[in-house]
Order: sequence, then structure tokens, then C-alpha cells
Amino acid sequence: MATRQERLDAFVHEGEPPIDRPLELLCEDHVGTYVVPFACRWTNAQWQSVESGERIVATVLGWRLR
Repeated sequence: MATRQERLDAFVHEGEPPIDRPLELLCEDHVGTYVVPFACRWTNAQWQSVESGERIVATVLGWRLR
């Protein structure tokens, strides 16, 4: 099983993400870290699902190109 640091190292967590590009998100909650299982995008200063446009309400630790 990957450690928290190994997961963080696999994602970008500095700077602004590319706007309106499909991205994978690394998030964290009280249980641990997880990758959101669907494509997301950064638009209008918020994270959204690419497919539904629904806002992502989570603690986002990092992102990477899908």
C-alpha cells in the first residue's frame, strides 16, 4: 500500500492547475487519501466534475493530468 507521502509525490500540489483540462484529483478525509474516480477540472476558481459540472466539495491535496 502506498504511503501518504508517496501519493503526494505522484501529484502536483503547487501552483495553479490548468484551466478546463481533465485532471485526476488526490483528496483527503478523516480516513486517509484517495483519488477521485472520475475526471475533474479547475474552472471559475473551483473544482468540478467534467461530466456533470457538479462542484467537488473535498480537501484537494493535488492534481495530475489524466
